[in-house]
Amino acid sequence: MLGDLAVGIGLLAVVSFTAVGGWLYARLGGLGWWERALAFTAITLGLGFALRLPVSYWRGYLRERAWGFSTQSVYGWLIDRGKGFAVGLVLTSGVLLGFLALARAFPRAWPAVAAPAGALLVLVLSFIAPVVLEPIFNKFVPLSDRELAEHIRGLAERASVPVRDVLVADASRRTRKENAYVSGLGTTRRVVVYDTLLERGGPAQVSLVAAHELGHRRLRHVAQGTIVGMAGMVAGVLVVWILLSNHAVLRAVGAASAGDPRVVPFVLLAGAILELLAAPFESALSRRWESDADRFSLELTGDLQVFEESHRDLATANLLDLDPPALLYRLMFSHPTPPQRIAAARGWSAAERTPATTG
Repeated sequence: MLGDLAVGIGLLAVVSFTAVGGWLYARLGGLGWWERALAFTAITLGLGFALRLPVSYWRGYLRERAWGFSTQSVYGWLIDRGKGFAVGLVLTSGVLLGFLALARAFPRAWPAVAAPAGALLVLVLSFIAPVVLEPIFNKFVPLSDRELAEHIRGLAERASVPVRDVLVADASRRTRKENAYVSGLGTTRRVVVYDTLLERGGPAQVSLVAAHELGHRRLRHVAQGTIVGMAGMVAGVLVVWILLSNHAVLRAVGAASAGDPRVVPFVLLAGAILELLAAPFESALSRRWESDADRFSLELTGDLQVFEESHRDLATANLLDLDPPALLYRLMFSHPTPPQRIAAARGWSAAERTPATTG
């Protein structure tokens, strides 16, 4: 992971500040500014994709296959990687082209337009991702087990959480890992369960996992996450504005202004560093939300034994790290460890059984 991160950030730094980036950009001299912007974005992202592919192949295919998780062929894995690159290229190219257009149209006031526009984009993607982006990678069908589907809908009613769809993703064509998640806002909200979880887990375990995901919905974690993402976009625009307002920075990257397509790799570099700096905060917030959803699921189902068995089974099935290094845990773990989750559940249950006392 660290090697992959170093290659990605290192490449962006090289293309931003060295003669290599200047030489690549000079090859685009006969194009219009918007054509240069799109081409330079594609070149930068394409180089990153190619240089990181060997590590990605080891992490995402060889290692997953060695531990019995991957169910894909090399061809299938490459197709998925290609899809991911294509989606990322389209989204990133569109964002950077819009940024440059605003910087050229409003040389002094572009952050006042770019910041709310970026926040709006995050909001729109939260709505459309479940119906536009997710189907690119998986097929989704309604839960066919009518009894289980009705039980989950009953849980949703008891939790006062309206759910539009309970869907099953064909994750088994890619992995044996088990999972579930919630996504979407408004009319695109859904609970998604991996078919691998349905195949191995019993109705009680699936219900507990569904209750956990309903907890995310009831506690408005998707909406809150969208707001955090919107705020992060605004903060990112302001940081880039401060950096590109510095003439020394513009000279270092060989750009005439913030609207010069030569700034493309530098903007990507700034974004990557900001994401890295925000990782501990995001991980801590995610762990807090996961813990809150755990408590909600236990309160909704009222079955501590199923909770413990489910998290032990999930930990075993997915080979989760029960005691990760503290630094990595703070930086990148989005969930509490299984022992932490089980210990917390026991504490909540004990507190529920203990009568309140008054002084």
